This record gives sequence, C-alpha cells and structure tokens, in this order.
Amino acid sequence: MKKLKMIIPVVIVILIGAYFFVGNYFFNFALNPHQEKEFLTDNPHLAQSEAVSAAVAEASKLADAEFSKSHQPSRWSAISTDKLKLKLNGYVYENKQAEHKWVIVAHGYTMDGLGMTRWVRNFYEQGYNVLAPDARGHGESEGDYIGMGWHDRKDILVWIDQIVEKDPAADIVLFGISMGGATVMMASGEELPENVKVIVEDCGYSSVMDVFTYQLDDLFGLPPFPVMNAANTVTKIRAGYDLNEASAVKQVAKSKTPMLFIHGESDSFVPFEELDEVFKAAKVEKERLTIPGAGHGEAEKVDPKKYWGTIWSFVDKYMK
Repeated sequence: MKKLKMIIPVVIVILIGAYFFVGNYFFNFALNPHQEKEFLTDNPHLAQSEAVSAAVAEASKLADAEFSKSHQPSRWSAISTDKLKLKLNGYVYENKQAEHKWVIVAHGYTMDGLGMTRWVRNFYEQGYNVLAPDARGHGESEGDYIGMGWHDRKDILVWIDQIVEKDPAADIVLFGISMGGATVMMASGEELPENVKVIVEDCGYSSVMDVFTYQLDDLFGLPPFPVMNAANTVTKIRAGYDLNEASAVKQVAKSKTPMLFIHGESDSFVPFEELDEVFKAAKVEKERLTIPGAGHGEAEKVDPKKYWGTIWSFVDKYMK
C-alpha cells in the first residue's frame, strides 16, 4: 500500500511532464517564429499544381520584379495595443493617383509584407495606396510567437487607425491570403470604422483549432486529444491566447462589412471545405470565387484574369 502511495505521485508528475513536453513541442513546431518550419519544405499539399500556367506565372513574376525595382516603399511603425506593446512594421506604397483609396494586404504564415508584391502591384495599378504590414513574429515586427490571425486582428485595427489619421477621408479594403485571409476575417468581427468598406479573403482557414487538428492528423496521424489540449495549454501560457477562441467563423458571423471569399478547389493544405463554413457564417453582402485546379494560395496563379476581374467587380461596388 505504501509503495502504491509513493508510485501514484510519481506517475502524476510524469504525466504532467509529458503533457507539457508534448504541448511545448507542438507550440515550437507551429507557433515559434524562431524555429524553422521544416514541414513546409517539400510538402505535397504546397506543391505547384498542374493548373498553373508556366507562361502566365513567368509573366507575373517579371512584372512583380519590375514593380519592386521601380517602387520603393516607405516604412511605418506602430505599437500593439496589448500588454506586450510590440513594435510593428509596415511597408507603404503611396500612390499619387489614389484619391483616398487604401488597401491593407495581410500576408500568410511565415511570410512578410515584402512577399506580397503580387497583390501590392495589382492594387497599386488600380489606383490604391497600399499598406503591407509584417504580422507579429514575422519580418521586422516584434513578437516571439505566431498569432495565426487572432492577436493580429487587433494589430490590423492599429494599422487602420494610422491610415485614417493620415487620411481621414480614406476608403479602405482589407485583403489577406492564407493566414492573412484568416486575419482579415477575424478582424471583420471587430468594431471597424466606417472607412473600412469591403474585405477580401483568399484561402483563409475557418479556425486555428480546425486547421491545426487537420495538420496534426495529416503530418503525424495523431488524434486531437490529448495533443491539441496540451498545445492549447502551452499556447495560453506562452502566447496568451486560446486556440479555441481563434475562430474566423465566429468573427465573420459578427461582421457588418461586405466580403468576398476566394478558395482554390484543389486546396488540401487549408481544405476547400473550410470555405463553406466561413461563407455560410457571413450575414453580410457576400460572394464566393472558387478556382478549379488551384491549390493553396494558387487561385491568382491559375486564373489571374478571373481572379482579379472578380475582385474588382466586387470591391468597386463599395469603393467610391
């Protein structure tokens, strides 16, 4: 009996240790910006699909390179409104032809604002001032964790305020791709100023818990319990947010801003089915664009004419 009493506390300690070890491992694996994300390398879900035209891709790549040479952005800085007071970095492409039109373009997981040239260029050529911020923990923005759009949604509000302070008559589009798509969807549920006229999201996920659960099964063949529970506990401690709260679906359901939803039909990194969840949740004026054959983040590459034509057709209805 005495031995049993001695063994039970040891077992409990081991189980607690294992719980936090697992949680910490998966936090570092997915949310530590300073740890290399090897699972993105040679990931079959991110391989270029056959639907991408080599000629079209090369032409767009050359146009992006030429734009980058001839348009050097200025840099803005901002301070996050949470207790961390992170210094955030943003790249601004001011356009003399803009006439108060602005867009904030939100990048994807492990990218940065400078990697958004394709979208910066197209909005700029349509007469927009463009702000391309680095999400916290990315690029030149401070942060020891990846917010997956949740805390970043509040940072978007900070950038909106900066634009309005500079240009009180600004009409603003929010655009995001992948994690950036989730970011603008999550921002849509906040109290946005009237300056924000329309939102466009491209291949964003329905919630952080959903996308992590999917990736856990895909990469490791593991069930969500107890791994996601452990990861969530460590995320609360190290990043200060609950993975269960970080829901684009719940935020979109509160939105009052017109929204265009875009997704590639062959996306297997953020499953195509997640589009239905966020689209159905939206109670605003909305449209959806799906591109056959397009994988994750490939909608623009597969059919740029339809992609941009749909964006301008939707966005122009709400911009002056």
